Amino acid sequence: MKFIGNICWLLLGGILVALMYWLAGLIMCITIIGIPFGVQLFKFGTFALWPFGHELRDSAGETSCLSTIMNIVWILCGWWEIALTHLAIGVIFCITIVGIPFGMQHFKLALGSCFPFGKEIV
Repeated sequence: MKFIGNICWLLLGGILVALMYWLAGLIMCITIIGIPFGVQLFKFGTFALWPFGHELRDSAGETSCLSTIMNIVWILCGWWEIALTHLAIGVIFCITIVGIPFGMQHFKLALGSCFPFGKEIV
């Protein structure tokens, strides 16, 4: 069932979401300061490519001071807009019964894209 969900996800725009995350990650990795942000974008791009069967959890170092500071910088740089986009798309998908699983995946992506540092994909 996860395989079918992932294939449908790719056909309904999941590949575009993953490509946008990876492109933004490449742009962020141009500077040394942007590399940690680029790594998070690559991680979420991979998660956005195959979201069914994967889970986003807090990692062991989630309460560290560095991850908190990086999350604050992430929000101040405007990356919270990604979370709002995923929320809006998730609500649109949840209008129909068939789209609810896809909407739930967008909600997972929205939660992770709000505070990406200190998260791991399992």
